Amino acid sequence: MQFFIDTADTQEIKALVDSGFVDGVTTNPSLIAKSGRNILEVITEICEMVSGPVSAEVAATDYETMIKEGKRLAAIADNVAVKVPLTVDGLKVCRALSDEGTMVNVTLCFSAAQALLAAKAGATYISPFVGRLDDVGKDGMDLIDDILEIYSSFPEFQTQVLVASVRNVRHVERAAMMGADVATVPPKLVWEMFKHPFTDKGLDAFLEDWAGTGQSIL
Repeated sequence: MQFFIDTADTQEIKALVDSGFVDGVTTNPSLIAKSGRNILEVITEICEMVSGPVSAEVAATDYETMIKEGKRLAAIADNVAVKVPLTVDGLKVCRALSDEGTMVNVTLCFSAAQALLAAKAGATYISPFVGRLDDVGKDGMDLIDDILEIYSSFPEFQTQVLVASVRNVRHVERAAMMGADVATVPPKLVWEMFKHPFTDKGLDAFLEDWAGTGQSIL
C-alpha cells in the first residue's frame, strides 16, 4: 500500500520525504488556506520534492471553470493529479481530463455508488472519507470494503482506492489489510506509526544491558 501525505506544509513534507515513506501528497483548499501561501507556488514546490502523485484541488464548482482550473494545475508538473469533487460537473471534468491523460483524484466520496460512478468516469483515484463517516456513527472502513469488492468485480476499472480522512493508526492498518491502494495520512499520524511503548521499553532494556558489558562496536 502506498502512503500519501495529507498536508500543504512543505517543511513537514520534506521531513517525511527524508524518511523514505512518502509515495505522494494530497492537498485541498483547507490545507492550502492553512499554509497561508499561494496554491500554484505550493504545488510547484511540492512537485519538486516528490516524484509521486501530488493532488491539487480545483476551487470552482461549475464545469467550465473547473476545466480551466484543472488544466492550469495540471500544467504545473507531470505528477499533478487534479482533484475534483464528486458532483455531476466534477465527474464530467474527470472524464474530460482523464481522456487527455491527466491524473484525476475524485474526492468527497461517501458511498459505494459514488465510487462506481467515479470509476466509470475514468478517475485515477477515488477518495472515500472514512473519518467523517465515523464521526456520524458509521464505520467508515465498511465503505472501503464495499468499494474494493465492486472494483474487483470489474477488471476494466483502473481506479485506485485512496483512503482519506484518516484519523488513527487503526484506519491505516485496516486499509492495508483490506488491500486499499493508498492511504493519505496527516504527518502527525505517520510519526505515530513508528511508536509503540513496548518498542521503547525493549530498547531501554537492550541499552541498559549493553552498557553493563563495557563493550564498544566501533
